[in-house]
Amino acid sequence: MSTQPPADVQLESVEKSYGDVRAVDGIELEVAHGEFFTLLGPSGSGKTTTLRLIAGFELPDAGRVLLKGVDVTRQPPFARDVNTVFQDYALFPHLTVEQNVAYGLKVKRVRRGERLKRAGEALQLVRLGGLQARKPSQLSGGQRQRVALARAIVNRPQVLLLDEPLGALDLKLRQEMQVFLKALQTELGMTFVYVTHDQEEALTMSDRLAVFNGGKIEQVGAPAEVYEHPDTEFVAGFVGVSNVLERTLNGRPRRFTVRPEKIHILEEHEPAEPGAEFETGRIRDVVYVGMVTRYAVELDEGGELMVIRQNLETTSSEALEARGRRVRLAWRPEHTYEIETGEEEEQHG
Repeated sequence: MSTQPPADVQLESVEKSYGDVRAVDGIELEVAHGEFFTLLGPSGSGKTTTLRLIAGFELPDAGRVLLKGVDVTRQPPFARDVNTVFQDYALFPHLTVEQNVAYGLKVKRVRRGERLKRAGEALQLVRLGGLQARKPSQLSGGQRQRVALARAIVNRPQVLLLDEPLGALDLKLRQEMQVFLKALQTELGMTFVYVTHDQEEALTMSDRLAVFNGGKIEQVGAPAEVYEHPDTEFVAGFVGVSNVLERTLNGRPRRFTVRPEKIHILEEHEPAEPGAEFETGRIRDVVYVGMVTRYAVELDEGGELMVIRQNLETTSSEALEARGRRVRLAWRPEHTYEIETGEEEEQHG
């Protein structure tokens, strides 16, 4: 009978505090071999501290860190089969691209011929073949980031840790690098653990992601699952744009979420599809942003819904003229998801 191989990364009840601040609060996490796994959350949520605990730059106050089933909780970073890529690249300015990539192999006393061969292969993987002789100052931001990647993968680590590596790049280059990073990870078959606060980045690249909040993990799942079926109000609001509605059912207040792109705007008395859920209200604000328009609609029964509509044939003037109009909002019931409230979590806990 075949047994399940151990996870490449496993955290068991890991805790880390700085003074009175509980940065990581009892994290349980498993990352399988070959996954692109993202730690997503706002600043101060514990995601970067968790990455540093995996890398060995921080030691936990409690709990265990395992790599491939081996307890490395007290091992220093150099003894762990992981490499880390940082936002600031940390390249040596006086060394060439080739020397930067081969530096870790030199420290490990790999012979020169083998170092240069492996450095060349790593640079080919990150599409920088032919730039071996350049200095970092002669490269663009995107090229420097790829040199940092090549230096990290040349050692062929079991796990590559990436701490907001695209944060310093402009939007267009960041989007290009997202596609490149995912393609590189797939080609290498290596486990990537990636930290970001950017929800679009996480949804674009991840096989699975963990949403962090206040040192805890609120939800783990595939991007589509987390986006379409948020477990908590925090996840619904942080991963993309969401709407939370509070209504009383059978005498109990219940909270629901529905994504803005799932809502259809109808004329006030226009009938909705049979079985559709709907609310009536008035368009309070309109924001035209090129490909889409965002509508903020005040509801007659209280609350507000954000609606996103693609501008397939709508001009900016037509969109803006909708401000103040009474409308009916409709969506299919399968696009409404109930979310837990703080009170319910306390009762379950």
